[in-house]
Amino acid sequence: MAVSPPFPPGATLADVGEFGLIAELTRLFPQGEHVLVGPGDDAAVLRVRTGHVVVSTDLMVEGRHFRRDWASAEDVGHRAAAQNLSDINAMGGRATSLTVGLAAPADVEAQWALDFARGFADECALVGASVVGGDLTRADQVVVAVTVLGACTVSPVLRSGAAPGDVLALHGRQGWAAGGLAVLGRGFRSPRVLVEAYRRPAPPYDAGPAAAEAGATAMIDVSDGLLAETAHLASASGVAIDVRSDSFEVPEPLHAVGAALGADPLGFVLSGGDDHALLATFPADAVPGGWTVVGEVASGEGVTVDGAPYEGPAGWTHF
Repeated sequence: MAVSPPFPPGATLADVGEFGLIAELTRLFPQGEHVLVGPGDDAAVLRVRTGHVVVSTDLMVEGRHFRRDWASAEDVGHRAAAQNLSDINAMGGRATSLTVGLAAPADVEAQWALDFARGFADECALVGASVVGGDLTRADQVVVAVTVLGACTVSPVLRSGAAPGDVLALHGRQGWAAGGLAVLGRGFRSPRVLVEAYRRPAPPYDAGPAAAEAGATAMIDVSDGLLAETAHLASASGVAIDVRSDSFEVPEPLHAVGAALGADPLGFVLSGGDDHALLATFPADAVPGGWTVVGEVASGEGVTVDGAPYEGPAGWTHF
């Protein structure tokens, strides 16, 4: 039996109102058994049994982090959830609960908000996390603010534990989203696999906890660029890290985009973000399966590529 849409076609946020939209959004977010009080009260109440609680907050601003003509509402929902779930993953933990703040112009269709929520909920379901609350308000552009809570069953993996003699390893696809963004920026929609990678990241959610169990000494997710994130690890740990360019397998679609745009396809891998792959350092004899060693840690400071300073961009800068 077909289910009627909750709002008339074309109804805007101004038409349905704050509380009408909240009522429909709440129905889209199932609650896990750890949720004692979910959406609807002044605050959520969660049950924490063991381990460490980890918390992170992130923002997405229309026109800077996404464009509605480049990605569907469901895509934006997936992206907003993924970048927050990935932060917990990078600590070696598993996300459990999220709150979402959504600001939008009054003339945005209410269906856009519902589709965003579905994408967000579907991404959260990949790790069993619950959306336990949030807020809505009017703004001149769409802004999404998310806070995520998670748990680590072992000590959280920080950025500051890398030591000389460790190796740098990567888990997950890298450079694909950057290739997709470059394509979209030129007004194209292919290679489709790269465009879809930009629209919907695929973070390796199981790899973070597994790395923590295996003894990762430092870890970070690649949200702003591989070399930029490597620099964060090096700075926080007080070490030097050399990245080996020949350790990366550059996929054919990136070669195609590089040829079309006159760009080095390796640049997408080294400076691209938004795939939310994981970078971690391990003792050389403790790298778990599924990780690719891409560099070495030594005494000193800074990041090099093949033993020399890298002349290209290291990643995304916000200001």
